[in-house]
Amino acid sequence: MSELEEAWEVALAEATRRARGAGRADIARYLDLRSKNDLLRRTAVDWLTTALTSLAGEANRKGGGIQIERQDSHSFRRGSSTMVGKQLTLRRGVRALSLESGWPRAPRDGFVQGDGLACANIRHFGRPRSNAELLLARSSKGLPQWLVLAKTGDQTPLSEADIRKHFSLLLAES
Repeated sequence: MSELEEAWEVALAEATRRARGAGRADIARYLDLRSKNDLLRRTAVDWLTTALTSLAGEANRKGGGIQIERQDSHSFRRGSSTMVGKQLTLRRGVRALSLESGWPRAPRDGFVQGDGLACANIRHFGRPRSNAELLLARSSKGLPQWLVLAKTGDQTPLSEADIRKHFSLLLAES
C-alpha cells in the first residue's frame, strides 16, 4: 500500500468517526461502504498485477528476458472518467504488454460505468486488436470479479486462462 493510500485510509477512518460522533449514521454508512469497496478494489488490482508478474517471473526463470516496470501513480481515461491506480508493463524486445488498473478517487474524476468498482486495460504494443477492457464488478455471490468488456456490450468473466493468453502474445515471435 502506498503512502497516499495509507493517508486515504486514515482520512476515511477519521471522517467516519466524526460522522458517527455528529449523529450522521447515513454518512458513516457511506464511508464504511467506501472503505470496504476500496479494499475490494485494491485486492482485485493486486490479484491481476500479481498474476501477470508471476507469469513473467516463470518465463524469466526459463530465460524469457522480460523486463518488468511498475508505476504506482498512474492515471488513464475510461470514457469521460479518469481512473487512478497502477500500471504494470512487461517488455520483451520490441514487444510490450501493459496493464493499467484503477478507479476514480475524487468526485472530479467521474465514476465507473454501471455497477463497476474499478477498470483495467490490457494493452499489447503493436497489436491493438488483442487489447482488452476490463471492469471489476460484484458477482451474483457479492464477490469481486473482473469482466472482459466486448465491443458488442457483452461481458464475460476474466479467467486465468485469459491472462495466460494475453501473456503468451508477449512471448509469441510473430
